[in-house]
Amino acid sequence: MEKAILGKKLGMTQVFDLDGKVTPVTVILAGPCTVVQKKTVDKDGYDAVVVGFGEAKEKSKNKPELGLFKKANVEVKKYLKEFKLDNFAELEVGNEIKCSVFNEGDLVDVTGTTKGHGFSGNIKRWNAHRLKMTHGTGPVHREVGSLSANSTPSRVFKNHKMPGQYGNEQVTKQNLKVVKVDEERNLILVKGSIPGSKDSLVSISSAKKAK
Repeated sequence: MEKAILGKKLGMTQVFDLDGKVTPVTVILAGPCTVVQKKTVDKDGYDAVVVGFGEAKEKSKNKPELGLFKKANVEVKKYLKEFKLDNFAELEVGNEIKCSVFNEGDLVDVTGTTKGHGFSGNIKRWNAHRLKMTHGTGPVHREVGSLSANSTPSRVFKNHKMPGQYGNEQVTKQNLKVVKVDEERNLILVKGSIPGSKDSLVSISSAKKAK
């Protein structure tokens, strides 16, 4: 991971290029993130930085976290995340990481938590077809249907697509293009959609599988 920053998803809009073509983009409030801690090979076994993002009240944090902020002499942050960055040696505790680390045209991976839909059926969760509306099928038409043969194997195979918890999981979208970087307002515009609801936390990092 070369470059990374934490941000907040603000929503989607569209931008026009010089040729008049429309590009759908997601607007992300990226940073500024403050370096709260540096982990080194000698002490922790690896090199990494812990960054904080977003304002928070002291009463919302536990004692170990408050001690970390006090030691770093930085304001209390809402979110903490660890990154392994290429410019590790240049960063010191208290430094800020801004959206300017990315440039227009960069390919990035965006990680977020998808919207939770609770307990959902097969049609919503797996895009399955409903059952027939005639010939004695019913009164339920959105049920699972046949799961397996009754004589052999007389059981349901593992990983069979069935109703259950849908959404509320960490998802990464890869190779998204940075359309615009607004340093004054700390905004990054990324082409396409990203996981998560509005105002949810996302992390932006250099694409690991850049095409």
